Amino acid sequence: MDVSQYLLRIGYKGPAQPSLETLRRLHRCHLLSVPFGSLSIHCGEPISLTLPLLYDKIVRCHRDGFCYELNGLFLWLLQTLGFDTKAVSGRVRNRFTGHYGPPLDHMVILVQLDGRSFLCDVGFGEAFLEPLELKPDSEQVQDGGIFWLGNKGGVWVLERREVPGKDGRPLYQFTLEEKKLEDFADMCLYHQTSPSSIFPCKSFCSLHQEDGGRLTYMGWRLISTMGEKRTETPLQSSEIPAVLREKFGIQLERDFEPKDEKIMPPPEEG
Repeated sequence: MDVSQYLLRIGYKGPAQPSLETLRRLHRCHLLSVPFGSLSIHCGEPISLTLPLLYDKIVRCHRDGFCYELNGLFLWLLQTLGFDTKAVSGRVRNRFTGHYGPPLDHMVILVQLDGRSFLCDVGFGEAFLEPLELKPDSEQVQDGGIFWLGNKGGVWVLERREVPGKDGRPLYQFTLEEKKLEDFADMCLYHQTSPSSIFPCKSFCSLHQEDGGRLTYMGWRLISTMGEKRTETPLQSSEIPAVLREKFGIQLERDFEPKDEKIMPPPEEG
């Protein structure tokens, strides 16, 4: 890894020594610079969890990626900078189907700093802009919303709330058992092929904005989101390459097929 090129890719300037301030800024910069998305699948590009290939794709080629790619690469960066980290597994609650995904459905990062634990996630469309301290029954307010963490029987739940003190929408659940990047290989293939996964069903990429909002391309739409408020602009197929280039900084090299199909609920994973 060329750390300087990675930091340039995410627009980070400043100290790189392990500290909470460095972690916060790295996390925010990553989410504001690197889109979360599925474009490789709709260009016929197989996704491999080999770190040098992920580095080439995300850093050198300025592309998007999904959780295993983005969090896998960010984990490598943090470890290279000297942070005490580990990867853990989660299950995302699909907002289209209402179902949780299978085990190893999502990869997130835990960082230990000064006796405290922090949740990091730069590979999720509705992610928090800055790391969340791993504290049960705590609301943490950020530009992107109010985030709540709960713990029941060793299973943590991340929830996004619109009103303080009132139940919100669960985003995903996770446990603290350490995983390796290669542990997610089967689910990486699943998310490239399954009709129960958003990634092969919908061509999209999403990028966080400084004000806490999000800009998302999906299918034949450009969507601007701020909390639960959203506006949509229809797109022609011929307009999509320019939108990806101008709004997300992505230049695709292969033929791209837009897609926006319904997601099939998984068999018994409610």
